[in-house]
Amino acid sequence: MQTRVESSALSPAAIPELTDSTPLLPGQRPQFAVLGGISVAHMLNDMIQSLILAIYPVLKHDFALNFAQIGLITLTYQITASLLQPLVGIVTDRRPLPYSLPVGMGFTLCGLLLLASAPDFTVLLVAAALVGTGSAIFHPESSRVARMASGGRHGLAQSLFQVGGNTGASLGPLLAAWIIVPDGRGSVAWFALAALLGIVVLLQVSRWYGQHHVIHARAALQRPTLAPLSRQRVIGALAILGLLIFSKYFYLASLSSYYTFYLIHTFGVSVQNAQMHLFAFLLAVAAGSLIGGPVGDRIGRKWVIWVSILGVAPFTLLLPHANLMWTGVLTVIIGLILASAFSAILVYAQELIPGRVGMVSGLFFGFAFGMGGIGAAVLGALADAHGITYVYRLCAWLPLMGLITVLLPDLERPMPV
Repeated sequence: MQTRVESSALSPAAIPELTDSTPLLPGQRPQFAVLGGISVAHMLNDMIQSLILAIYPVLKHDFALNFAQIGLITLTYQITASLLQPLVGIVTDRRPLPYSLPVGMGFTLCGLLLLASAPDFTVLLVAAALVGTGSAIFHPESSRVARMASGGRHGLAQSLFQVGGNTGASLGPLLAAWIIVPDGRGSVAWFALAALLGIVVLLQVSRWYGQHHVIHARAALQRPTLAPLSRQRVIGALAILGLLIFSKYFYLASLSSYYTFYLIHTFGVSVQNAQMHLFAFLLAVAAGSLIGGPVGDRIGRKWVIWVSILGVAPFTLLLPHANLMWTGVLTVIIGLILASAFSAILVYAQELIPGRVGMVSGLFFGFAFGMGGIGAAVLGALADAHGITYVYRLCAWLPLMGLITVLLPDLERPMPV
C-alpha cells in the first residue's frame, strides 16, 4: 500500500529532471480510472474548442467574413495555444501545478461565453485567444498525468488521452449541426455546462496528481537510465519530428477548417450535410488516435510514424478527384491513418529527452496547434486567391514528407504487452 507523501517533502531543486518522466512504481498497472478521467476532460475540452471550427459558416454569415478572416480566427486560437504551451511545460517540469488543470478549463469556459455574445470580429478574436489559453494550460499537465498513470505503457496511455480529445473534436460539428445552426450563435452558451462538468472532473484528477507526483519522483531516483543520444542527434531527430508535425497538421488544417466549404462549393450540399461529413472525418481521427500508441508500444514508435504519415499519401492524392461518396470514404480513411501518428510522435519525443515530459508535451502540442493555425491562415489566403479546390490539390502532396522518417534514430526495442 502506498503512503501519501506531501508535495513539500521534496523540493523541485532536489529532483529537477526526474519528477515526471517515469511510470508508476514497479509492479503497478495502468491507472485506468485516472486515464479515463483525463480522457473525459480532454473530450469536453476539445469538444468546446471544436465548436469554433464547426460554426465557421455561421460566423461567416453573421459577421460577413472572408476566408482570410476565418483563417485569422484559427490562427489566433492556435498561436495563443502554441506559444504558451511550452512555457507552461517548462514551469511545471520544475514545479508541478496539479490544480492548473481546472484553471485551464476555466479559461476555456470564459472564451466560450464570449464567443456566444461577441458583438464584432475583434471580440471574436479575443474569445479565440481565451480558448487557446485554456488549451495551453490544459494539455502539458494532462499529458504528464497520462504518463504518470501509464504503468509503463506510455503509448497506450497517450492514445487513451488523445482519443478523448479527438472524440470531443468530432462531436463539435455534430452538436453544432443539431443545436447551433438551427438556434443561432447564442446557443453556444449552453455548452458552458460541459465546461463546468470538465472542471468537476479535473478537480478529481488534480487531487490524485497532487497525492502521487512526489512518490513518482522518489521512485525515479532509484531507476536506471539509458545512455542518451548525442546533442546533435537529438536536435536532428527533433527537427525531423517537427517537419512531420508540419506535414500532418497543415494537411489536417485543410480538412478541419475548410472541409465544409469544400463540400458546399464542390457538391452543393447544405451546411448541416457538410457538418455531418466533417463529423465522420473527425470521428475517424478519434478512432485512429487510439491505434497508434498501443501499436507503438508493441512494434516501436518509428514504424507507426512511417505508416501513419507516408501511408496516407495515396488517399490524399485521390481526394481532389473524387465524387461526393468517395470524398466521404477517402476522408474517413485519411483521418483513421493519419491520426495514429501523434501519440507515437509524442512518446518518441518524450523518450528522446527523458525527464522533460512537460516541456516536450507543451512543445509538441504547441507546435501542432501552431502549424494548424498557420496552415489555416495560409490556406485561407490561398483559397481566396485561387479557390478552395486548388488548396486541396496542393495539400494532397504533403504526406510524402513522411519519407524523412527513415532518418529518425531507433530509440527502443518493441515492448511486449
